[in-house]
Amino acid sequence: MTQVLVVAAFVAAYVLIATDRIHRVAAALSGAAAMVLLGVVDARVAFFSEKTGVDWNVIFLLLGMMVIVSVLKQTGVFDYVAIWAAKRTRGRPFATMVMLVVITAVASALLDNVTTVLLIAPVTLLVCDRLALAPVPFLIAEALASNIGGTATLIGDPPNIIIASRGGLTFNDFLFNLAPVVVLLMVVFIGLCRVLFRSAFTYDPERVAALMALDEREVIRDRPLLIRSGIVLVAVMVGFVAHGALHLEPSMVALLGAGALVALSKLDAPKFLEEVEWPTLVFFMGLFVMVGALVEVGIIARLGSLLTEAVGGRYLLASSVLLGGSALLSGIVDNIPYVATVAPLVQTMVDAGHGVGQATALWWALTLGADLGGNATAVGASANVVVIGIAARAGHPITFWRFTKYGAVVAAVTIAVSWLYLWLRFYAFG
Repeated sequence: MTQVLVVAAFVAAYVLIATDRIHRVAAALSGAAAMVLLGVVDARVAFFSEKTGVDWNVIFLLLGMMVIVSVLKQTGVFDYVAIWAAKRTRGRPFATMVMLVVITAVASALLDNVTTVLLIAPVTLLVCDRLALAPVPFLIAEALASNIGGTATLIGDPPNIIIASRGGLTFNDFLFNLAPVVVLLMVVFIGLCRVLFRSAFTYDPERVAALMALDEREVIRDRPLLIRSGIVLVAVMVGFVAHGALHLEPSMVALLGAGALVALSKLDAPKFLEEVEWPTLVFFMGLFVMVGALVEVGIIARLGSLLTEAVGGRYLLASSVLLGGSALLSGIVDNIPYVATVAPLVQTMVDAGHGVGQATALWWALTLGADLGGNATAVGASANVVVIGIAARAGHPITFWRFTKYGAVVAAVTIAVSWLYLWLRFYAFG
């Protein structure tokens, strides 16, 4: 009976989020409160459990990077990059979108997708303002590109770190097995952008001419702060890449960088806190609690067990079901707690294969399904939620269904291409 009530509360909260009947933060907090009232969630489950609690690493990674972005904004560097990027494409909207999504995808592979969208979204808003373009299609495209690009490396998407830890996989394992398909997926995605967002590619010759006449160097407002910010940002990026060797979580790297930059900038608190998306952080907390309740009562684990029993040792079937099932579930719940729950089940199936290549392909099916499936809905991946929060703050709200009508198409196409890649690489000629 408890499981039924938990599912009912989760579905009710999800419907409220999807329909925008109430603010998504209120819906998430209401869902979290329902889990507490049902007796499933207490302080331990919500705040201290690694499996079911709020993922504080994600929360504090976001907070640290939001503070860094806020300080960077004071220098005028985002205006500089916006003008530079638009001038390189001569103001052509589709070329501008291609440049932005490629930069986003590459940066997401080298950093992580949440950090990347925090840095790219302000630039995008400025580019669109300069060219009189509607920013929402560009922001949605960047969120989708960040999830695709982040799939390529161990550090690109938080679920990848969980999978690598559970499967004993290295940075090079991810690069060798997933980077090729991600390059292909980005080519396909750019083609989809041309079709999905075609109505956004309006051209204003007067705005473009005015933009081309600008000198981007003149918009830098504080060069000394820009230099100090650049040094700190490079140190943070190095920390992200080397966090394993440094024995520091990315969240700690981000907080250390934010603290150092605040100290060096000597800004007042309102200045460096103005870009912090507090509603987004609270929404994540509520979402983590709701999904944690599903984990706590064993619903996600039961689904995983049924999957394991159904596929047995048929690895192509297992990969197919894991790829599609992970994509579907990651579009409904955040992919971080989902992967944390399913990874042990995948490890059982891989271990049963005694290291055979077809068995290890299950890890790549899980990675592709979870990362790419996160594109399917507005709440499927952390980057999606962050972009929606930034857009709302800038006065360009993105509804659940507006994001999802694009994201679902991209997720379906990229998952289909990924299945073909897995079949050709590990099964057809294996």
